[in-house]
Amino acid sequence: MGQPVNIGVVGCGVIFAQYRKTIERLPELRLLAVADLDLERAREAVGPDADVEVLSVAELMADPRVDVVLNLTIPAAHAEIASRAIAAGKDVYCEKPLAATTADAARVLREAAAAGVRVGCAPDTVLGTGTQTARKAIDDGLIGRPVAATATMLTPGHERWHPNPDFYYAPGGGPLLDMGPYYITSLVTLLGPVTTVIGAGTRTRPKRTIGSGPRRGEEIPVTVDTYVTGVLVHASGALSTLVMGFEGAATKAPNIEVHGERGSLVVPDPNHFDGSVLLARAGGQGWETMPATAGHAEAGRGVGLLDFATSPSDQEPRAGGTLGYHVLDVMESLLSSAQSRSAVTVASTCERPEPVALLPAE
Repeated sequence: MGQPVNIGVVGCGVIFAQYRKTIERLPELRLLAVADLDLERAREAVGPDADVEVLSVAELMADPRVDVVLNLTIPAAHAEIASRAIAAGKDVYCEKPLAATTADAARVLREAAAAGVRVGCAPDTVLGTGTQTARKAIDDGLIGRPVAATATMLTPGHERWHPNPDFYYAPGGGPLLDMGPYYITSLVTLLGPVTTVIGAGTRTRPKRTIGSGPRRGEEIPVTVDTYVTGVLVHASGALSTLVMGFEGAATKAPNIEVHGERGSLVVPDPNHFDGSVLLARAGGQGWETMPATAGHAEAGRGVGLLDFATSPSDQEPRAGGTLGYHVLDVMESLLSSAQSRSAVTVASTCERPEPVALLPAE
C-alpha cells in the first residue's frame, strides 16, 4: 500500500466531525490540517489532537503536503474555496451543492480542467448499502423497466435545531438546494440523468425563529422558496415526482419509491448510507425486505472522498464534479421552471455513476 492521501479541510462547522470520524478510520486517507475563517473554532474542532495542524486558509492552500482540499464551507463560499484550491494545484472535494449557482459551478469545472486537477462533490450517501442495493435490484431486472419514482422530504425547518440556520433561508439554500442533492443524486444513480423538469414553489413565512443555541429566539429572513415540487423527466423515459419542503410537521410517505413494469421498490432515506430496501413483485405476496447486496457497509460521510482520492486519474469518480454539476443544474432548472411556470430543458447531462460492489466495513 502506498502513502495515504493528505487531506486539508477548509470549514470546521457542524459536518466536520462526521467527515473526521470516517477519515480517521480509513488507512488510505490522512487528515493533515484544517482551516477556518475563525481559527478558534478550528482549534476547538480539532481538540487536543497534535497530529492535525490548524492553519489559515491561505497557509493550507499553500502547503505542498496537502493533496486534496475538502471544502466544508457554507454553500455561498463553495466556489471561491474550490477556485483557490484549484489555483494552488490541488484536487478539491466539495460538500453539496457544488456551488451556489450553475454559473459558479461551471467556472470551477473549467478552472479544474485547465489546471489538470479534479473536482468531486457530495453527497456520498448513495454509495452506501441502501441506494446501491436498490440500484442492483433495478439493474438485475427485479422490477422490470423503471417507469416512475417519487421522492419526498418534509420537515418543519432546520432552524429548530441548527444554531446558525441563516444560510438555509438565503440564496443557495432552501429545502431543494439543501436536501435535494441527496434525493436527486439518488434518483440519477437509480434511473440516470434528467433531461427536462416541470416545477412549482412557494414560501409561507417571511421570517423564521431560531430554536436553539446562543441565538435562540432571534428571527432570520426567508428569501427562498421553502416548498418546492416538480416532475423530473429522465433520459431513460422514467418520471420522478419530487417534493422538498420546510413546511411539513411530518410525513408517512417513503423517502423514495421506484415503480417498474414488474414490481416496486422502497428505497431508504438518501440522507443515510444504509436502511432496508423493500421489494414488491407484481402478483406477489406484499413487501419483502432485501438483504444488502451492494455498496459500502457501515459507511459514513467521507467514503465519497475515499472513492474520489483513490480513483484513477483518467476515471470519473462516483461522487464526481460532473454528477455534482448535473444535480445542481437539475435543481436550478426546477426553480427556474417554478418561476416561469413552464417546462425547462436541463442543459447538462452526466453518465450514470458506476455501481459499487458490496464492500465490508473497514
